[in-house]
Amino acid sequence: MANYFFSCPKIYFGEEAISSLSALNNKRVAIVTDEFMVSSGKTRYLIDVMPHAAISIFSEVKPDPNIDILKAGAEKFKAFKPDAIIALGGGSALDAAKGIKVTLEEHYRSQAIELIAIPTTSGSGSEVTSYAIISDPKNGRKYPLVAQELVPDMAILDPNLVLSVPRHITVDTGMDVLTHAIEALVSTGANDFSDALAEKAIALVWQYLPQVCNDESNLQFRSHIHNASCMAGMAFNSSGLGLVHGMAHAIGGMLHIPHGKINAMLLPLIIEFNAAGSTPLTLERYIKCARIIGVEHENPQIAISHLVKNIRLINRQFDIPATLKEWGTEKALFESLRQPLIDAALADGCTITNPRQPTAQDIDRLLSLIYQAA
Repeated sequence: MANYFFSCPKIYFGEEAISSLSALNNKRVAIVTDEFMVSSGKTRYLIDVMPHAAISIFSEVKPDPNIDILKAGAEKFKAFKPDAIIALGGGSALDAAKGIKVTLEEHYRSQAIELIAIPTTSGSGSEVTSYAIISDPKNGRKYPLVAQELVPDMAILDPNLVLSVPRHITVDTGMDVLTHAIEALVSTGANDFSDALAEKAIALVWQYLPQVCNDESNLQFRSHIHNASCMAGMAFNSSGLGLVHGMAHAIGGMLHIPHGKINAMLLPLIIEFNAAGSTPLTLERYIKCARIIGVEHENPQIAISHLVKNIRLINRQFDIPATLKEWGTEKALFESLRQPLIDAALADGCTITNPRQPTAQDIDRLLSLIYQAA
């Protein structure tokens, strides 16, 4: 029997969630973020809640942070010796802060640093997970690091911080949440705790993501998606993910496609692949996904095909391309990367908990399909 584990940081959510930072007043607080968060006043929004804290800001985080960013951030804070690190931003800022935190703790040896994650997009779920995605630009690879030390101590879900997120990012990150939740539900590591959160996350995203896109300034809709992102993060942190993420890390890293977008593109294909060669339990779980989004059919195969069709329809509604060819990837470039993509997808830690273990030939066929649908 597998040894399951479920962790849950302190989570503050709702319109006044940011006020919980007042507990850091009089402490030494490091903020890890990007330049836009500083120039747009988002960091000031935090600092105003803790006026007596000593503050140091590292704002050099870029999308897909690499090891150099972690080193630079740790170097910036070494003399400052923070009691707490606040990660403010999207998945990249949260992942960078996690890396900086463990790098500093290794340097200090005896000093534990509190990590507080404040996401400003509703997607990665990184505020409650033991994962950090670190890039290797030389090889065009993204590596998921997994360690219990990377789980933040506190997550703050303030919907005011996601109100200004542009539609295309809302869509990509929202589809990342849906992928997290569906993969968590069918993962070989799924359990009662992860199931409860994954099912609720699917329901919330399916209902509210289209509504957010139609009414981007609606705080209630934004809150539901923000909460769903966190729930999906807690779910997959316990259960693991699957082949969508295994392939998305490889393709996204080598072809520079936003993570949520490539997840959304792969999701229907991988559901079809898994459903074609999986256990009755996996089929049951996909049928549960179908029911959650409103698809009822007594024939399991038809129910799953309707699930796939509905995901493709919502992708189309959100202007997400169906194939890499439609995205604009050149055929010659794609073919030159085919073998490295196969190798990276098979080696990815997320592929291990996929309900159907793929062969190199399976990945090869799926790559052909994602490039240009049959």
